[in-house]
Amino acid sequence: MSELPEFILDRLFDAPRELVWRAWTEPELLARWYGPGVDTVIHKFELEPEGVWLNEMKMNSGSNFQKMIFKEVSQPETLVWHHCSADADWNIAANPMMPDWPRILLTRVTFTEDSGQTNVRLSQTPLDATAAEIACFTKMKDGMSGGWGSGYVIIDDMLTGLNA
Repeated sequence: MSELPEFILDRLFDAPRELVWRAWTEPELLARWYGPGVDTVIHKFELEPEGVWLNEMKMNSGSNFQKMIFKEVSQPETLVWHHCSADADWNIAANPMMPDWPRILLTRVTFTEDSGQTNVRLSQTPLDATAAEIACFTKMKDGMSGGWGSGYVIIDDMLTGLNA
């Protein structure tokens, strides 16, 4: 099999790594930026290997459910999780808005500090995906920067407040 497609987004934040880590790992902060433009509800957040993050994004058309299973938590350097589309009972399921979207993405986020700034590298790759899921991810991955980027703008504003 050929190499799987990978989405990579690098972003430099003008804040120390510890503050950027908090934006990704404190549920009350995470809910403010994750899923910009929707109401994000974090039902459960267990920041430990095999811990789960149950996330609901409420929109006019209904809710989108995601179940994340942490695989690695190395504060403040690395987060790795399985990012799963889920149904309302938190079972891994096809995304109802995009049925060929991969059910599971291997997600890795690294935090590297340099001179008081923090580079965040986000990468996502389909995991145990069908050919249709890989094709869908390949087609959509170049547009994923927009959603993540909108959330990152919110993080910038939050970090200014946390830094004060």
